[in-house]
This record gives sequence, C-alpha cells and structure tokens, in this order.
Amino acid sequence: MTVIGAFMVPHPPIIIPTVGKGAEKAIASTINGYDEVGRQIAALAPETILVISPHTVAYADYFHIAPGAGAEGDFGQFRAPETAFRVTYDTELVKAISAESQAAGLPVGTMGERDKKLDHGVMVPLFFVNKFYTNYKLVRMGFSGLPLPLHYKVGMVMAQAIEKLGRKVVIIASGDLSHKLKEDGPYGFDPAGPEYDEKIMKVMGKGDFGQLLKFPASLNEAAAECGHRSFTIMAGALDGKDVKATALSHQGNFGVGYGICTFYPKGANPERHFLASYKEEENRKQQDRLSKEDPYIALARKTINNYVKTGKIIPVPKELPQDMLNKRAGTFVSLHKDGQLRGCIGTINPVTANIAQEIINNGVSAATHDPRFAPVHAEELPYLEISVDVLGPIEEHITTKDLDVKRYGVIVTKGGRRGLLLPNLDGVDTIEDQIAIAEQKAGIAVGEIGVDLARFEVIRHEVK
Repeated sequence: MTVIGAFMVPHPPIIIPTVGKGAEKAIASTINGYDEVGRQIAALAPETILVISPHTVAYADYFHIAPGAGAEGDFGQFRAPETAFRVTYDTELVKAISAESQAAGLPVGTMGERDKKLDHGVMVPLFFVNKFYTNYKLVRMGFSGLPLPLHYKVGMVMAQAIEKLGRKVVIIASGDLSHKLKEDGPYGFDPAGPEYDEKIMKVMGKGDFGQLLKFPASLNEAAAECGHRSFTIMAGALDGKDVKATALSHQGNFGVGYGICTFYPKGANPERHFLASYKEEENRKQQDRLSKEDPYIALARKTINNYVKTGKIIPVPKELPQDMLNKRAGTFVSLHKDGQLRGCIGTINPVTANIAQEIINNGVSAATHDPRFAPVHAEELPYLEISVDVLGPIEEHITTKDLDVKRYGVIVTKGGRRGLLLPNLDGVDTIEDQIAIAEQKAGIAVGEIGVDLARFEVIRHEVK
C-alpha cells in the first residue's frame, strides 16, 4: 500500500466547541469542511495517519519526528483541559521514514524532542477525525527552516518508506493560511495576506503542487502563513501521481485564513514530477546567470559552492584579472534568494593580500557566518544571486550634506561602536534612513549626539 489520501486543514483552537464556546459558529463553513474530512478519512480506514504540524518541534536544519510509543495532549492551554487525546505512534513507520531519509542524505529523525505533549496543530485535526474514526496509529512530524525543495523531497522519501513498509496511510498537512487578513484581526492586515490566501487556494484547489515551490519567500513572510511547508511535504508524498483535488472551504472571519482541501492519488503521471521540473527550470536560470557573471562574482560563487559542499576554502586562482591579484581593498559579498537577503559579510578595509583573497574570505563568511541567517545549505546553491562590492577609499569626518544614498555608502562611529551600510540598497531611499540603519547595526541609538560620519564609493559587481 501507499498514501491513499491527503488533506490540507487549518488548526484554530477556537473551532473546538469547548474552546470556542459558541464563537466557532462564525466559521461554520470550516467546521462543515472539517467534518467532511473526518468522514472521508473514516471511509478510507487508514492504518496510520501522518500529521505534519507547524507547532511540533521545529529546527532550522532538521525535520523532527516524534519518538516513543505514543503521547497525550489536551486543550488546557486554551482553557479546555477536558478535551484530551491519547495516541499510539506507529513506531515501525517512524523507523522506516527515518532510515529512508538518512539513506537519501536528508536530516530527518527523532532526535531533539523538547515536548512530548501533542500540540494543537495535531489535536485540532484529530478532534474531527476522532468523531468518525479512531482505529489508527499516528506519526507526528514537523518541518524545518530548510529550503522548500528539501521539504518536497522529504515528502517523496516519506512516500517511499510508506510504500516499502506496505502501510495504508493518510497524510494530514496541518497549517493556517495568512494571519494578516484583517485590520481588527489578532495580527493586523497586510496586502500580502489576501494575496497569499487567494493564490494558495487556487494552487491547492487544482493540485498544482509545482507552484508551491515558486511562492516568493517575501510573500509568505509578509502574509505570516504557517502551513506552506506542511503543504509542501504533503505534496512531495504525492509526486509523480495524478491527483483528484477538491477545495472544500476557505474562511478568514477572524483575520486568519482557514483552508480545507482534499487530495486523492490516482495513477502514475510522469508529468507531475514537480521537483525534477523545478530543478530543471532553476538550472536553466542558473546557467543564464553564470553566463553573465564577471570574474568577481564567479570567484565568490566558486568559493561558496566549494565550501558549502566540502568545508574547504579554495586557494586564489591564478587565472584572474590583475586588479584582483595585485590590488587590495575592502569587499562585501552579498547573497540573495527569492528576492530576499540571505547573507552579507564584508570588510571595510582590506585584511588580506589582495581583492581575490578578500572575496574568498568574505564569501565563506556571508554563506556560513552571518549571525542573522542559518548557514547556506547545499540545496540552496543553485538559487543564490551573488553580488560583490569593492570599496573605494574611506573619506572621514563628513557631514550629511556630503552623502548620497545611491552613490555613497556610510560608516557611523561613536567610541568603539561602528556600523556600515552599503549604497544603493532597495528600500533605503533617504540619507536619514541610511544613517539610522547603520546606527542600529552599530548599536548606536538613532539620533544620538556625537556620531562621526564617513563615506565611501563602491564598484558593484552584479548580474542585472
């Protein structure tokens, strides 16, 4: 056997009558959709239900599966301790998924459990399943901060383990949609909220899973969704299969999007290997980027690719322009992915023998040591956009009249605190903004008296 059905569901505790105490009636459409999911799962009579929850243990670089023989949980956190659950885990399937993932080089397993209790991302779906069906074992897993293609691949490998073991399994991808749908909602409003909800319901309602990999990270973040990675793992488990997809409901009454869809796998379809198609498309884009990269960017990319894959720093290549080998300058290496910053580290003044070595050192640091981000993973390498800034001489003790956000970078200094901001950055449109951001980076209070200013120009190497 294999995956016999999959379901995208939300997890608002208020939908539980003992929690909502009548307020749940405002999302009756969601309740009706959830009841239909429960009935359909009962008709499928799975041996195991695998729930992917955003609220179980999550790590930046690891997919956690709950270990042990079973677990308990209740809605005491939501003032309804009387609504409680006890589940038995499918330990054999947990072991099979972990082993299959490790064989595929994926960071999936049972290490790092921090809270054995069931979370509401699991309990809300089980509340509706248990109305109609209780003869199942459970696998409970979370997602990670790793790239979306890896989540899809985890789903693919998960399906392989299920098939090898011969389990009859239903997958529940638990996750709310945008949390930014209404001004008077608990999280406020952002235009990205309704945009995300409309887009995700269209994609999932059609079973067009390849589009899940193409959602801009900026959209997902601005919409404050919490289910996209759950949905992507579930989609991976259905890779290469025709799917009958049905959207049952979508509501946002409380300012948070609740979407319910059902998915039934049919026969094999070679045109629905979405991860392979995505990688082919990204490889074409990468080849186009590579053809346009100059020696500065090419050196940074070669450095980062080699270090992420092997942990080794490359020597300075001999076949480089003479300026890179004979001149010294501070450099910054900046990484972007999906239109968002992914890492940026640099040196104001040169600390190595030449520009080439400066780029190599800062490239490694940008990819692996920027404290704002997890280290770049090998799966991300094809999707990185890289730029290199070579800094000109520093002009000290200038005034705001001498600045231009498009032309000059700024350095702010007070005592031992120092902050830098490069020129011509998206979203930095005024000198005041430029100085304020540099001060924040330095730990200097914005507007603090006695801050010394310096400026510099850069030669920016990037692919337009």
